[in-house]
Amino acid sequence: MLNKRSTKIWIFAAASLFVGATLFFLTGPVSAHKKTHSNADMQAFDDAYMEVVKIGDQLFHGGGPPAKEYGLTLSKTGMACAMCHPFASDVHPHQFPKFQEQMSEVVGLREMINWCIEKPNEGVKIGIDSEAMIALEAYIMWSHKGTIIDPGTH
Repeated sequence: MLNKRSTKIWIFAAASLFVGATLFFLTGPVSAHKKTHSNADMQAFDDAYMEVVKIGDQLFHGGGPPAKEYGLTLSKTGMACAMCHPFASDVHPHQFPKFQEQMSEVVGLREMINWCIEKPNEGVKIGIDSEAMIALEAYIMWSHKGTIIDPGTH
């Protein structure tokens, strides 16, 4: 049996659902940007993303011109990320954030990238929000595109 308070809550919930459904059908789905992107917009977004992925690819495979441009020392041992991880997806980016034994704490992918640069490669950490870090993360995530996100697993 519903009391007066429960009845009011149910009426409010039903009314809210009705209003929300009515607005959806009258106006269509709500978008954060309030506009639909054109095919040209989507192509421009993809082109910009792929440019960053290409930079990340170069950094992952030894640095190349982007490392010099950003003034990075990714390794003093001559190693590149790809020497331990031939495929960027080998770093299992879908599992981050997760507990990382080497660091004895839960870390995100960016912190793990810096640990690898600093410890095994004896390089110099890069800014966590730097263009170089975003490029490395973009390349690693792009290489793992389509994988189910499963943070915290090993």
